[in-house]
Amino acid sequence: QVRLVESGGGSVQTGGSLRVSCVASMSIFSFSDMGWYRQTPGKPRELVAKINREGTITYEDSVKGRFTISRDNAKNTLWLQMNSLKPDDTAVYYCNANLLVSALILDTYWGQGTQVTVSS
Repeated sequence: QVRLVESGGGSVQTGGSLRVSCVASMSIFSFSDMGWYRQTPGKPRELVAKINREGTITYEDSVKGRFTISRDNAKNTLWLQMNSLKPDDTAVYYCNANLLVSALILDTYWGQGTQVTVSS
């Protein structure tokens, strides 16, 4: 069973920075892609940023220029560096990983989530 463990959330004021980390229990190079999602109460989980095995990165429009996703395959770790934080960034942030088991089967894994709170 794949485990994803997040850390690094917390509380900051507007304009501050945080970095959240996600450590996987297996080689992250095996995943077809990994990413960060966030969710606030009553709303669906939304993609923040993702990176695929080839290194192609996608960002949600509202975080472009402020957030940076990166990884270290040797450490099995995915990061999300968040700068110029705004109150609207307040959410639980989840690490996600997708493993292509076969041509027809894609296993999806989620971390437990880490709270990020930005105060005005």
